[in-house]
Amino acid sequence: MNMDTIALCEPDGGADAQPLLEAVLASGRWSDGPMRESFEQVLAAWVGRKHAVAVGSGTLGTWIALRALGIGPGDEVICASHTWHQVAQAITLAGATPVFADINYWSGCLSPEKAAQRITPATRAILAGNTNGHPAAWKALRELADAHGLRLMEDSTEALGSRYLGRMVGTFGDVSVLDFSAPSALCTGEGGMLLTDDDALAVELRYLRQRRLADRSSVSVGARVPLQAGMSELTAALGLAQLAGLDERLAQRKQVETWYHQQMQSFEGIKPPYLAEDVDEVHWMLYVVHLGKRFTRSARTQMIDDLRACGIESAAYSHPLHQQFFYMNAHDGTGRQRGALPDTDRIGDRALALPLHTGLDPAQIQYIVKTLKDTATNVGAGAAIYL
Repeated sequence: MNMDTIALCEPDGGADAQPLLEAVLASGRWSDGPMRESFEQVLAAWVGRKHAVAVGSGTLGTWIALRALGIGPGDEVICASHTWHQVAQAITLAGATPVFADINYWSGCLSPEKAAQRITPATRAILAGNTNGHPAAWKALRELADAHGLRLMEDSTEALGSRYLGRMVGTFGDVSVLDFSAPSALCTGEGGMLLTDDDALAVELRYLRQRRLADRSSVSVGARVPLQAGMSELTAALGLAQLAGLDERLAQRKQVETWYHQQMQSFEGIKPPYLAEDVDEVHWMLYVVHLGKRFTRSARTQMIDDLRACGIESAAYSHPLHQQFFYMNAHDGTGRQRGALPDTDRIGDRALALPLHTGLDPAQIQYIVKTLKDTATNVGAGAAIYL
């Protein structure tokens, strides 16, 4: 990234990162050690869950969780196509079949009503995410899962700190997943975490994660084959350092959101960010605007190019999974039918992500919004942008 470019995201290691990393290097224990255990304990307490299991990535964590729940070939898992792709793709890696259901247009999250229409005798679980920070309708999703005897899995990668019905996200699934790659507000480069209150499930998750150092002298043979999917001590140290200042960093990001909201008032037809009735607080992962109906996918691409030329990194927020080559021939035909998931297609074509991180100041936000307004006018012939 050019030094003059306003980056889409900018990880902040935290003031304690250097001494913690040096402590790991000096210890000679670079895996399966006390730093990872501390990160797990502190994050579990911060979210409000009994157990946390650190893993190499959100993808690996979801794969492990599916295995621990006994989900694999022949099973179906309902999920959104408009989602954190790395987590949803773990369904395929586990040998199960992802069944895409449409989203709630306003929240961007999996719609409980539309998910209900996709349940079959082969359905074993529902995997829902808190899209770009907005909590899913967890009350309705839990009722749906319980009514059909399904496991409920929660992807909270995009929503650290968001709250729903008085509880922090990450506490609603039988197992919840976090991925710490960019542009997460807690970014360790790689890595992830599984969260649960189920004692037996936590034991199984840890067993499947990796063989521990203490297991290497064992003469017994495990009944199941674990993955090499643990988190290194260096990654855990970086995560622990960031977690120490996460509340302050989230508050700073809220201030950046406020600057965006103020500047966005200059757009005709802008709507305030949506918060569902049961949502207490939203911490957006990125600042996402939804372009008006006159804008096409190619127009959005042109806007991204124009912004880049002006030193602003932006991106299409999502390229829905059902439109991607691997899933185009899904067994249910969803990938072959444009219009099968109309709200997903609509957001997928016109959602534009703008920079959101603690390194931004009011002047930069003003510049970003002014540049966006100019390129929107040029590309869309004056068409309104809808937030």
